[in-house]
Amino acid sequence: MGSNEISDKSDLKARICEESKKIWRVAFPAILARVTQFGMLVVTQAFIGHMGEVKLAAYALTQILTLTFVNGILLGMSSATETLCGQAFGAKQYHMLGIYLQRSWIINLGTATILLPLFIFSKSIFIFLGQEDDIASSARYISLWFIPIVYYYVFAFTIQRYLQSQLRNMIIGWFSAGSFVLHVLLSWIFVSKLNLGIPGAMGSMIISCWLVVIGEFVYIFGGWCPDTWTGFTWTAFTDLFPALKLSISSGVMICLELWYNAVLVLLAGHMNNATIAISAFSICLNITNWEFQLCLGFCTAASVRVSNELGSGNAKAAKFSIKVISTTSICMGILLWAMCLIFGQKIGYVFTKNEEVAQYVSSLSVLLAFSVLLNSVQPILSGVAIGTGRQSTVACVNMVSYYVIGVPIGAILGYVAHLQVKGIWIGMLVGVALQSLVLSYLTLRTDWNVQVKKASERLNKWSLKSSKESAQIPTAERSSELTTN
Repeated sequence: MGSNEISDKSDLKARICEESKKIWRVAFPAILARVTQFGMLVVTQAFIGHMGEVKLAAYALTQILTLTFVNGILLGMSSATETLCGQAFGAKQYHMLGIYLQRSWIINLGTATILLPLFIFSKSIFIFLGQEDDIASSARYISLWFIPIVYYYVFAFTIQRYLQSQLRNMIIGWFSAGSFVLHVLLSWIFVSKLNLGIPGAMGSMIISCWLVVIGEFVYIFGGWCPDTWTGFTWTAFTDLFPALKLSISSGVMICLELWYNAVLVLLAGHMNNATIAISAFSICLNITNWEFQLCLGFCTAASVRVSNELGSGNAKAAKFSIKVISTTSICMGILLWAMCLIFGQKIGYVFTKNEEVAQYVSSLSVLLAFSVLLNSVQPILSGVAIGTGRQSTVACVNMVSYYVIGVPIGAILGYVAHLQVKGIWIGMLVGVALQSLVLSYLTLRTDWNVQVKKASERLNKWSLKSSKESAQIPTAERSSELTTN
């Protein structure tokens, strides 16, 4: 082996180690934040579950349908902030990050307000969907408690993307972990000790969530982001339409992914022995959702790393980062895939004592394992799309893969071929696999030099001079510059 070959291998190993450090610097806090945020909903469900079956069903109905619907829209629209802030940070246009953040607040606050009738009139909506009157009434009461959570999402999602694009999201991870611990403590005090019922459980979640946002406000406004936050500005109200266009594309892309499971649960509700089917299917989806939170951390890392490198004009670095992130996520997916196959026969007993439900879960263990494996691939490809700003393309791919192909195949196998939940799940896997294949092809065929050019054009089109730069431009010239932009 020649010295040059040894040197090349050493250099490659060093590059991989360096890139891995950058990836985990973004991925770990993102994973911590997502797991704890998801955990809050689970903890609240556990406490409400001890108040009676009707309240538990009402909470589950509100969370799975209404909150998931709104969460998907706001989470998706916030990914536009991820694209713009990531590319601006890579291009060293630091002053634009604060402007993009404020634009996202304006757009998302308007969107959240438009969606409020879904919570206010939820009883009528659930009755229209065929739910019993007592469950629908309880669901409406719980839905009203979710309204502060909706506005929490407006700020939490956008601030997360603002901070993680500049590699400052460790603070989010610690805030989220602390709020989760506080939520468990407050829930125990309010529900178990003070017997405050639903107001106690939901109030605990509201307090814990908003303390995170307040902490993030203090961090941003207190001077810990001096280069990217220079104060509130009327400039945030300019270029709202193109920002809204990108936000809508992002929202559709993410929504189509998050709503997929909700549609499948609704289909499972019409199966024979629906109670057992839904219980088993929900347990499996709960497992995949926990694993999906981990993979979404890598989705975030892919988006940040790709957008940063494209913004800085480094096409090769963006491509190399995708390779390292994909390899890391797939290795983790293979490990979890093997664990599902090994422990699949017993995993159901962790969630239920019902023998029939546990056996049903065991019969789905192979499908569960392959869902876990696909989850290690699909979020990375979505993260790459967010980093490049190709959300509209992925939205089209998701629509065809999930709803034109996946759901119909699941319905046919479940109802016509009488495979029940297995048939629905096979349809889900077909949809996810097809989406992953198409996005893999698009990623492999991407000309990264072209993506660098597109990122540069987008940044130049929306960029404004910083206050320091503007101070050095004569008044007439400054007016001309703003008019051009």
